[in-house]
Amino acid sequence: MLEPLLGSVNRERVLIYLLVREEGYAREIARFFTTGLDPIQKQLDRLEYGGVIYSRRAGRTRLFRLNPRYPFLTELTALLRRTLEFYPAEERQRLEMKRRRPRRKGKP
Repeated sequence: MLEPLLGSVNRERVLIYLLVREEGYAREIARFFTTGLDPIQKQLDRLEYGGVIYSRRAGRTRLFRLNPRYPFLTELTALLRRTLEFYPAEERQRLEMKRRRPRRKGKP
């Protein structure tokens, strides 16, 4: 939806994912949107270079977040939230579900 404005579908996906989930790594984002890892990594690097997001290390994993010091963060988040309203309901629900570990054994 924001592809004409942002220049890339994957850039929109990365920003939406980080807005809703607050934090993520490249492979996790690529798996969620069933896309290649390389385009997601390129967008993460470009956004980090531009100061829109920042990364930190957690072991060997680089975790990305939206940069709270980015001067246009409030405008960007407002635009992304508005865009999220037009996403299909099932995709919004998948985005908002924040499970990080597997289910307990025997749990239905």
